[in-house]
Amino acid sequence: MALSTQLKDFHIKVPAVAAAANQSECFAYTQPSNQEIEQLAAQYGAPLMVLDCEAIRRQYHALKNALPNVTLHFALKPLPLAAVVRTLLAEGASFDLATSGEIDLVAREGVPSERTIHTHPIKRDSDIRDALAYGCTVFVVDNINELEKFIAYKDQAEILVRLSFRNKDAFADLSKKFGCSPEMAIEIMTYAQQLGIRIKGLSFHVGSQSPNPTKYVEAINACAKIILQVNELGLPALSTLDIGGGFPVPYSTDVLPIDVFCTPINLALAQLPETMQILAEPGRFIVASCVTSVASIMGQAVREGKTWYYLDDGIYGSFSGLMFDEAAYPIDSAKQDFTRFESVLAGPTCDSIDVISESIMLPKLNNGDLIISRMMGAYTLATATDFNFFKRAEVVVLNEQIHHQELTG
Repeated sequence: MALSTQLKDFHIKVPAVAAAANQSECFAYTQPSNQEIEQLAAQYGAPLMVLDCEAIRRQYHALKNALPNVTLHFALKPLPLAAVVRTLLAEGASFDLATSGEIDLVAREGVPSERTIHTHPIKRDSDIRDALAYGCTVFVVDNINELEKFIAYKDQAEILVRLSFRNKDAFADLSKKFGCSPEMAIEIMTYAQQLGIRIKGLSFHVGSQSPNPTKYVEAINACAKIILQVNELGLPALSTLDIGGGFPVPYSTDVLPIDVFCTPINLALAQLPETMQILAEPGRFIVASCVTSVASIMGQAVREGKTWYYLDDGIYGSFSGLMFDEAAYPIDSAKQDFTRFESVLAGPTCDSIDVISESIMLPKLNNGDLIISRMMGAYTLATATDFNFFKRAEVVVLNEQIHHQELTG
């Protein structure tokens, strides 16, 4: 049986609390309280994913302030929802696309194509054609085979060459799968000149949840050397550097404040030519904190001295990130009690691996009680399935603010 992983963008609109009128208020944001979450669950049922657009604004502006000279292209992969796109578009964000489905999403929401880049290093011809038809003209390659796909589109496309910088400290070392060496980058750029394909610049991604900025600095310095080498070889000058994503968020452990994290990155970027355009591809950092999950207890049993609570959401649903992402979501019961017992949280499916937590301290709970999980915005809904015909959680949107512009003349 094929598992569906298509994210259905259906929302239950909730009357918005007045959105932040200015940036300083944006940073005063607080997450919805347990009481507010319980009220939403009583109204709409469980499982439920509560998307708070104010958290998206807060995170976007926090990173924008920390990287003031960098154009932020939100990577849709972690949470490809229309409300997220609309919110970020209104805040002035650009977008990082990787598939034709993501192109369709931003096109429907009116994102200007000049505010997008296509960063998947491996593409089918149809992917390239779909992007160009939309108006997205900046693409990424990391090998000769991929470069040759653009011979037919050399008058329309511009290329970023993606470099590999391995990072054993990251959650996901993306340079294991994508990117090339500096030597291969020069070879690609030399061949591109022969083919008449325009190389716009360089890109890299140091991996997800990087604990410190050291790898970014090393990668930027390596790119600076390549930029000089390109000039020395008489190849067309490079105008753009994409420093990727991977900016960390706190799940169960603290991370550096984003302004502190980005300080050495900014110092390294300052050493590049003043004309160099700098891009970034944040995803998780923007949306991780914007979603709160609420699930209800379907049943319970005592096994080997522990109470097992079976929820109506699990590993094959909103908690899918637990299977591959190492994200330790903050999980607790809506019911608060000082007396707690070691318990197990399991999902609803018939699969024995559908266990959310093997050991969690919870009060004595009843069927129908709620479990609330924070920091559930990244790689949760986006990677959920319909396995065992358990429906995915509904999405409730809070604090969405649509900007209306009056037409004059």
